[in-house]
This record gives sequence, C-alpha cells and structure tokens, in this order.
Amino acid sequence: MMLSFYSIKRFVAVAGLSAVLLGTGAVLPASAQVTAFKQAVAESAARHDEVAAFYRENGYQPIWTAEGSQGLARRKALMSALQNADDHALPIDRYGFDTLYQQMAGARTPRDLGLLEVAMSKAYVAYARDVQTGMFKPSSLDNGIVREAPVRDQKLYLVELQEADPQRYITDLAPRTPEYLRLMKEKMRLERVTASGGWGPKVNAKKLEPGDSGNAVVALRNRLMAMGYLDRSASRKFDRTVEKAVQAFQIDHGLDADGVAGGGTITEINRSPDYRLQSVMVAMERERWLNKDRGQRHVLVNLTDFHARIVDDGKVTFKTRSVVGKNQHDRRSPEFSDVMEHMVINPTWNVPRSIATKEYLPMLQRNPNAVSYLRLIDGSGRVVNRGNVDFTQYSARSFPFDIKQPPGKSNALGLVKFMFPNKHNIYLHDTPAKSLFARESRAFSHGCIRLQQPFDFAYTLLSVQEDNPKEVFHKHLKSGRETQVDLKQPIPVHIIYRTAFTNAKGPVQYRRDVYGRDAKIWKAMANEGVVLRTVQG
Repeated sequence: MMLSFYSIKRFVAVAGLSAVLLGTGAVLPASAQVTAFKQAVAESAARHDEVAAFYRENGYQPIWTAEGSQGLARRKALMSALQNADDHALPIDRYGFDTLYQQMAGARTPRDLGLLEVAMSKAYVAYARDVQTGMFKPSSLDNGIVREAPVRDQKLYLVELQEADPQRYITDLAPRTPEYLRLMKEKMRLERVTASGGWGPKVNAKKLEPGDSGNAVVALRNRLMAMGYLDRSASRKFDRTVEKAVQAFQIDHGLDADGVAGGGTITEINRSPDYRLQSVMVAMERERWLNKDRGQRHVLVNLTDFHARIVDDGKVTFKTRSVVGKNQHDRRSPEFSDVMEHMVINPTWNVPRSIATKEYLPMLQRNPNAVSYLRLIDGSGRVVNRGNVDFTQYSARSFPFDIKQPPGKSNALGLVKFMFPNKHNIYLHDTPAKSLFARESRAFSHGCIRLQQPFDFAYTLLSVQEDNPKEVFHKHLKSGRETQVDLKQPIPVHIIYRTAFTNAKGPVQYRRDVYGRDAKIWKAMANEGVVLRTVQG
C-alpha cells in the first residue's frame, strides 16, 4: 500500500486522541485509561530488551501516541521515513509500514494505543539501526568480511529522539558522508535509466578495434552514447571518437585503457543498468557498515580497485597500485579496519605457519636444500642446520621450526612493510615481484597488500613528523639493518571492498566482484525484500 504524504499526515494526526472511546461511546476514567495503556506497553515491549528498558525508565510514557504537536511530529517523521526506506536500499516491508498504518487507523482504546506505541518504537529502532549501521552483521554474509559495524544500543535511538527535532534526527541517522550521498544520487539515476529502457541492445562481438565497422560497432556506439561516453553520431565505423569513448569507459571501470573493446571490455559494456544498480545498493549497505569517524588522515585500500590511497581531510593525497590476495579460500584479503602504528625498514619475513607447512615443507621433504635463502629457526631461536634434519618425519601439524627470510632486496616483503597489528596477520608491504603491478587484475598475494610505490607511500606517511622524510627513510634503508620507525600519530587503515564507488567529480566508478562477495550481499538484501525499482522522469 503506497500512501501519499498527506494520507500519512491525516492518519498520524488521528492516533493521539485526548480521550479514547469504547464501543458505544462510554469513556473510561482517566486512571483506567492510563493503566490500560501502560499494561499494553509493558506486555508488548517485553520481548524487545532495549525497547522494554526504555519504557521502564520513562515510566511507560508515550512518545509516538502522545497528544499535541510533538507526538504528531514524531509520527509524521517516522511514517515518512519508513515509506521512503527504499531510497536507502532498505525494504519497506521489513518495518511493517502497512501494518502500522492500519493500526493507526483502527486505534480505538487505550490498549490499542499502547500496542501501537510499542509497534512504532520497534519499527523505528529497527529502521534506525539498519539505516545507520546496516541490515546485516558483515561476517554473517562472508567470513572474509571481518569488519565490525558500529552498532549502537537501540535504546539510545529512543532516548535521543525525545530531545531532538524528529524529522531532522531521523533523516540524519543515515551516513552523511559525501560517498553515501553520491551513491544515493547514482541509485536514482540508474533507476531512471531502467525506467526509460536501459542502454539499448548488447554488443554482439568478441572484439572490436579501431578500423572496424558494421552492426556490432553501431551497437557499441549506441551503448556508449546511452551511457554518456559519446556524443550523438551516425557513424558505423570504429573511429578515433569511438576509441576515446572506449578508453574513458575503461578508465571508469578499472580496465586497461587501450581503446580496444576486447572481451573483458565488451562484457562490462554489456552490463545492464540493473546490474550496476545492485552494485550501488550493496555499496550503500557497505557504507553503513563503515559509518564512523575514519580519521582526518587515513589509509584506504579498495580490494576490487587494486589501489591503496592516503586520504587527508577527505582528499586523496597519495595513490598507488596494489596487489591483493588471490581468489582462493585461504588467500583472499579480509575486510577490516585497524590502526597503523609503525613501519619496518629492511624487514625480516617471518613466514606464516600456513605457508611454511603447506608450501615449503613439501619442498624441503623433496630436497632439504630447497629455498636456501630461507632460514629455519628452532624453539630456542637458533638457526637449524638442514643437513641434520629429516624433513620427511614431519607433518604440517608436527613441523617444529619457524621459517624466516633475512632482510634484503629479494625479501618477499621487499624493503619496507607497514604494520597495523591485527589477528589476521595482514599488512602493507613492498615486493620484489614488480611485474604484477602491470596486470589489469592484481589478485596474486597470500592475503597481504603489496604496494607498487612503497617508498613514496612511506615518505607521505612520514611527512607529518619529519622535515625531510625521504632522507630519514633512506638513512635507515642504507644501514641494511631491520629498523622500526614509529608513527608519532597512528593512522587508521580501512580495507574495503567496493564494486561501486564515487569521486568528488566525474562518473561513478565500477569494478568487478573479484571475490564474489557483493553477489552474496545482494542475495541477502533481496531475501530481506530489497527490490530494484524504477523511477519515471
């Protein structure tokens, strides 16, 4: 049941009568009315701990069904928010909008009002939680999403509402970040595109390049025009204008910008507006999971974008390519936030036990002198003479040694690593495998984040605490010794996963769902009743 704002206003105004009539018009004594109302509130709230606690502490006084302009303003603000929940990619039915509407219209007794009072509170705190910190516990959707959403005590939503302008307070529950607002704008744009018929027929070709002509080029041209990458044209040729449009599309979708519409580019060009809309709506849910102060200066790593950034006051001040975890169950990079405390120049690589036993132990069993650049360390911290060890007697569980790689240019961590100690053993680091940064898709690591320009990354981090950060860095580097350099001001690190994200200027950026995580989130959202809607005009 879709209702106009004026319909809502009419009904919410009814549900706060100064006297509630019974049946034939007899009016209960005031004390009996109050008792009946409070009993209904207590009974109805009993199974919701936070709501029950709120009403116990406020003496079972009404906030939604209260008489006067204040109660009316709260009812109007709540019903308007619930009716427009799909603006935030939330399902209206989840909050019982229709049921509340009917309860408001049918309230006749003090008990009815008590039941309505609690029903509105339950709907409100559910909506408030969802729109502010997300519908789901992130890890319940994928074990690689180990982020902790900043969930609040739901009672606070009710306590704070009492002292606030209800319309403003409820509106401000959603993230107020520029990213979230731009995602909402893109959601509305894509809904209009879908309503108007989409971007036209798909491109039926395996590859198109400059000089080609024909129906497939026309389809390519038309989709690029519909998406805003190309001005109106009647040309049937893949000319320089089309090539530039293809390059612009490739840049906005994280593809190699060679101007050739190869298989990967055509696949992305053929994506429907609905497919992109799903990415945007999932990104909105993800943005709610990160609805907290991210730090005036912070590091942002978007796994799908294969880049790491340093952000100062909302602006990207440094950006470098990255390599992330391979798309295998034990290698995918997790999503979480932590705080970078120091960097280690000329690091030793302490090989994770999983790598030591799964990869290196089988090699040592075949040849004790394999991977000779690695050192085996016993429980007393002494280097082990491999010639005295029969590696075949050990299993992955019983292997008693640590494996380390000393500092040096060939070290797997390169010449510097950036530490934000965490239980996932994930950090950012240099690498000797520089060629991987030239790849379009860069998911190759065991989970840690490799940086293409780690030295420049280090200079930028040190610039706030050193007059000559480059000189300080290279002084330690030239020593050849493992050296820890503390950050005087620790820096938050946010490892995120966004297949849709925005810039302050220019088109929204889209990336592939490299780990399939967004598909899982969308499935969960759809199961809760989130729908792809169309908007006319």
